[in-house]
Amino acid sequence: MSKQKKSVDKEFRLSSWAIDNQTTMYVLILVILILGGMAYFSMPRESFPEVKETKIYISSLYPGNTAEDIEKLITDPLEDELKTVSNLVEITSTSQEDYSMIIVEFDENISVEAALQKVKDEVDSKTAGEDWPTFNGAKVEPNVFDLSLSEEIPILNINISGDYPIERLKEFGEYLEDEIEGLQEIKQVDIRGAQEKEVEVAVDIYKMMAAKVSFNDIINGISNENLTTSAGNLIASGQRRTIRIVGEIDQPNELENFVVKSENGNPIYLKDIAKVTFKEEEKTTYAREFGHPVVMLDVKKRSGKNMVDAVDQIKIIVDDTIENEFPQDLTVTIANDQSSKTIGQVDDLVNNIIFGIILVVTVLMFFLGFKNALFVGFAIPMSMFMSLMILDVMGYTMNTMILFGLIMGLGMLVDNGIVVVENIYRLMDEEKMPRIEAAKKGIGEIAFPIIISTLTTVAAFVPLGLWPGIMGQFMKYFPITLSVVLGSSLFVAIFFNSVLVSRYMTTEDKEMPLKQIVRITSIISVIGILIVIFGGAYRSLGSLMVLTAVMLWIYRLFLRNWAGIFQNRILPKWEGFYERTLRYSLAGRRPIFIAITTFVLLLIAFIGFGISVGNQRTKVEFFPDNKPNQIVVYIEYPEGTDIEKTNQITKDIEERVYDIINSDAYMNGDYNFMTESAVSQVGEGAGNPQTDGGSSAEMPNRGKITATLREFKYREGADSQELLKKVQEALKDIYPGVAISVEKDAVGPPVGYPINIELEGEDYTELINTAERMRNFINSRNIPGIDELKIDVNKSKPSMLVQVDRKKAGELGIATGQIGQQLRSSIFGSKAGIYKEGGEDYDIYVRFNEEDRYNTSALFNQRITFRDPSSGQIKEVPISAVAKQTNSTGFSAIKHRDVKRVVTVYSALASG
Repeated sequence: MSKQKKSVDKEFRLSSWAIDNQTTMYVLILVILILGGMAYFSMPRESFPEVKETKIYISSLYPGNTAEDIEKLITDPLEDELKTVSNLVEITSTSQEDYSMIIVEFDENISVEAALQKVKDEVDSKTAGEDWPTFNGAKVEPNVFDLSLSEEIPILNINISGDYPIERLKEFGEYLEDEIEGLQEIKQVDIRGAQEKEVEVAVDIYKMMAAKVSFNDIINGISNENLTTSAGNLIASGQRRTIRIVGEIDQPNELENFVVKSENGNPIYLKDIAKVTFKEEEKTTYAREFGHPVVMLDVKKRSGKNMVDAVDQIKIIVDDTIENEFPQDLTVTIANDQSSKTIGQVDDLVNNIIFGIILVVTVLMFFLGFKNALFVGFAIPMSMFMSLMILDVMGYTMNTMILFGLIMGLGMLVDNGIVVVENIYRLMDEEKMPRIEAAKKGIGEIAFPIIISTLTTVAAFVPLGLWPGIMGQFMKYFPITLSVVLGSSLFVAIFFNSVLVSRYMTTEDKEMPLKQIVRITSIISVIGILIVIFGGAYRSLGSLMVLTAVMLWIYRLFLRNWAGIFQNRILPKWEGFYERTLRYSLAGRRPIFIAITTFVLLLIAFIGFGISVGNQRTKVEFFPDNKPNQIVVYIEYPEGTDIEKTNQITKDIEERVYDIINSDAYMNGDYNFMTESAVSQVGEGAGNPQTDGGSSAEMPNRGKITATLREFKYREGADSQELLKKVQEALKDIYPGVAISVEKDAVGPPVGYPINIELEGEDYTELINTAERMRNFINSRNIPGIDELKIDVNKSKPSMLVQVDRKKAGELGIATGQIGQQLRSSIFGSKAGIYKEGGEDYDIYVRFNEEDRYNTSALFNQRITFRDPSSGQIKEVPISAVAKQTNSTGFSAIKHRDVKRVVTVYSALASG
């Protein structure tokens, strides 16, 4: 009775149940294989995991205002409202010309959705006030949103060029934009290198003054005429007729016949004082590919969507459009394709898994025999498919951290299978137990040890999964993936391995008959070759089947004999040597000596490592220094630089960069084996998404050159790190006053620049002066590793101050606001309505013509025309009679951290 009880106690009920219900297990194996395969093909692919920070962004566009005005009118009021919100960690902001960006960071105790709603409520409360600024007759509306970095970095660029006007190229780009934005994987498509259109009413200042017409007369005349109004329903003779007064224009030139003023029966038409044109807005963006002008499309995917699928669909759309819609002489190219790197990472995973299976089966074959080794090798793909199925259900994407966890778990997941198979093999071989009994008892003996072993391994990675902050959000995927892989391997060992072993294990390694191996390999090879030829996306499965057939022959001809020699001759000698060593080590007091020696060696290792780090012989870095896959040159002129000047210097820098990347060292004839594509942008789109994420501000003082390198296997041994170093050296200290930073593609979570020194205070001028002295001091020390120290703000932005003589202006019946609005309308313009064409809305702006718009004399000698309310007479007062102007400088931007002004000195690291 006690012997029977002991036998029962040795069994592990779950594995025994699996052995008794083999059909259920086979069905479960099939289901997991199918679901795991589906998960592998359906999981979204991306380079790095999407880190969803608890940061909420507030962007406000208020054109025509300086950084100081934006700070006073927009940023400060919003920050005062937001600083009392609960769960708040930090508020940072940037106020610059025309634009405000506030970033509100919350702790991890609140969800992104809840944080977003809190911020929206506070912003709505503030903007509802009567003192909130207005623009074009409506209140400035801040945009409140959360941001995923993956949605800010384009997954590819589409470049359109040809012998066509820029307006026509833009139409081609808009067609592709509409087609691509229809994909559910795509968030948005931005067009670079071409402007939106507007209707410009260019006023001749002298004709305007001669006719005694004011800007208000023109704006009111256009807005009141370019209007379609419904007057309701007229009921007559039992019918209801809708009355519509149609006034909207069909063509922009119809505006010329609008009457803007009529005095004493003398009408003044718009064409008498202004010229109406339908044209591009003022240039804010340039784009080029290898130095040639293009219209460029920046394509950005949605968070959590499959990058590889998105790129594949985009390429299909582009190819179909080129073939069926675009003229044949139009050139359309794709640059900066980020999907190829992701595809390479996934392919590397598959190759590692296959190679791992081959190595594991080969090694185990020398110890257990071929058939028994297959039982353990089966655990690798089975555990991987099961892990992919679970990760897909959890909503994870296929990214670098997931792949790293899968590959690292590859060597660990066979441990459980080895223990299970080896113990069952021992019972069958030494104790001559039947297969089923050996399987039940063998697993019963080691079930709890392998469960505990797996749990302790997983527990070692738990602290990594509890890492707080953005780094924790990025790194958590690794311990989670590893835990899933090890858990899957435990499940496979206890359930699936037990079933297969109980059904197929033998202690004799019988030789497969020649006819049988010929038949099996022929069938596998034929099916595999057919899949390779016709399988499309599944061609790799065919290659694997052919490889399996080849490996069977290698085993039959070579490995089987070698395994027999190893098991019968070499392994017994190793076991004998190990036994003698173990007996010698455990005799007498030697275990105490060994334990003390081991502890001393451990201390010596820690001390030696600390000394090595202290002497900088061992470098410490968070992420390994990657070989560049992209080389990005960021160019920044002082704030206030016109885009045309920025464009000219960017062209010169492009030539220097292209001279290096197209040098003979990287060319095979006309083929560049190092660089796949190179594009440049000036103005919009030229910012750094790692530091300017979410900003929609115009950047006329910035340029960016992006060179995308080919995959490593096509580089013919050339070092991309050396290429980066050459570009850095070629652009160092060649343009005084221009900040040039040469960087590579970022890896890991967004952490900003590695060198970052913040100065805090109220006097912004003194802060900037201190930052400049600090930069000069650090540069004088010649510290190695610093690329180029830069200051994120400056005080050299050109500006003009207009001072109004309030007393004189008041006596003449003019307010300061009238003068400001007059000058604003003259230069920036005032919106007078909307022109609709082809389903698109185009703004109608009234401003001075280009000749007078930038003429200081014309601007300040113009007369403000208005009707005196006391006398009813029209009065004209020159602006120069009540105001004077002086040139000065202002801040390029004003930055806050926790409502206090800050200036930052920063730099990237030099190559190497």
